[in-house]
Amino acid sequence: MTSRARLGVLASGGGSNLQALLDHFAGPAQSVGDIVWVGADKPDAGALMRARSHGVATEVLAAPSDGDALVRTLQDARVDTLVLAGYLKLLPAEVVRAYRGRVLNVHPALLPAFGGPGMYGQRIHRAVLEHGATVTGVTVHFVDEVYDRGPIIAQWPVPVLPGDTPALLAARVLRVEHQLLPLCAAAVAAGAVLLGDDNRVHGELPVPVSPAAPEWQFALTPDDTTLPALLPGHVARLFPR
Repeated sequence: MTSRARLGVLASGGGSNLQALLDHFAGPAQSVGDIVWVGADKPDAGALMRARSHGVATEVLAAPSDGDALVRTLQDARVDTLVLAGYLKLLPAEVVRAYRGRVLNVHPALLPAFGGPGMYGQRIHRAVLEHGATVTGVTVHFVDEVYDRGPIIAQWPVPVLPGDTPALLAARVLRVEHQLLPLCAAAVAAGAVLLGDDNRVHGELPVPVSPAAPEWQFALTPDDTTLPALLPGHVARLFPR
């Protein structure tokens, strides 16, 4: 992209993923673009307060299913890339068509497993545990007209540990969401990753791969530590295009 990207974010909840995006675009990705608009389907969504505290324009969607109205709102804000960060509504088809290849979503599981209508929040992590899965994770994908079906941009595995509860697992997964979503959003906004006419994802993150880190290091990160500092380097391997 020849000019700075203008990102919009849709959220339904507290906005921790929005905060990760705000921090990323104020820091490592500050040369890529700016978050200029945040919308929510609930007037009490914490994401709105986070956005306002950063001087970002906000809006409560009066009719989230009105696609034409949402397209006009995004165009009025001159949004060119839209990120769904904990947004629980189905994005109207009009928006998907208008912003094809420029809308991405984060999902707290390894799609296509544990996705689709009704699969959000603790429901996902409870289902992971009930099915006996030993690995879950985070998926960032382009958005199409169906819940959680669009082409996958990147995935990052998260181990399911003995004694996990839905809350414990959710917290572990969320830490990875906060790392992976901003990296993918910046890559899409910068044009480094794109959705081709073949409906496949092309490109890669412009970061080096660390040869010192085993492929499986993610699984050895204890709950009481921060994520490895080399995570951006690891993420590059998720783009073998």
